[in-house]
Amino acid sequence: MSENISTLVDAFLEHLKYAGGRTDNTVINYAVDLSQFVDYLLGEGIEDVRGIDQSHVRGFLRELLAYGYSKSSALRKMSSLRSWMKFLLQGGYITSDPSKNVRGPKEPKRLPRALAYEDVKSILEKGPSGKNKVRDRAILELLYGGGLRVAELVALDWEDVDMEERWLRVKGKGEKERLVPMGRFAQGALAEWQRLSGKNSGPLFPGEDCERIAVRTVHRVVARAARRVGLVGVSPHVLRHSFATHMLEGGASLRVLQELLGHQSLVTTQRYLKISYDQLKKSYANAHPRGRDEGNV
Repeated sequence: MSENISTLVDAFLEHLKYAGGRTDNTVINYAVDLSQFVDYLLGEGIEDVRGIDQSHVRGFLRELLAYGYSKSSALRKMSSLRSWMKFLLQGGYITSDPSKNVRGPKEPKRLPRALAYEDVKSILEKGPSGKNKVRDRAILELLYGGGLRVAELVALDWEDVDMEERWLRVKGKGEKERLVPMGRFAQGALAEWQRLSGKNSGPLFPGEDCERIAVRTVHRVVARAARRVGLVGVSPHVLRHSFATHMLEGGASLRVLQELLGHQSLVTTQRYLKISYDQLKKSYANAHPRGRDEGNV
């Protein structure tokens, strides 16, 4: 390793440990990441930090991905590299940051976990409490029962509800409307809320200080109900994802889910849903003529 580069890497690591107050594990991670980058540079014939340019940063990133590193790992290594470059720039060792305009790989959006049905059932049945118990149960039943986005729930009016036929007219993204069926539990919870509120027109869930309930209030309703049954990290979107997953496991097609979720593209639905390994194995065993167990043929 070039003395010039190795000395500056060591100086940076010392800075992290003593001036930056980083933990030993953090410093070790930085050391590993920068060692890989320096090895790449030496392979490219670069022995002086002043010779590093954007092509080397991009080349290092491509090499990481080519060697099978995940996007999240590559992003972490890029973060280590950027921190070193900032150190070099501030110390006057380089005059410009070669990593400045290099974009790392876009990390795929992580889907929320899908709750087990028994956990969802506990939230719906045991979570609502206090003076707003009836309203909160209606909110929870609609979020899970219809797979609604929180903004869609907030925008609902009583005129959008057909209690007898059990339909909701939902305004999705781009003001696109769709019909969503309402299960009997949601119908019952909504009927009880209607009796208590005495309303049959206007916002389904009015706010205390404004016309409609606030999005943040709905988030609090869900989080509080989940905490009461011992669950944390539950949001309206977790209920939506649980709805979609449970529908899929129950045999619903992706086309049906696309319509229910209000996705314009089936690709979005496919990315949104995660089929469990057991469900895939079960579907294969039931559908493929050579996939069934011998005893079931």
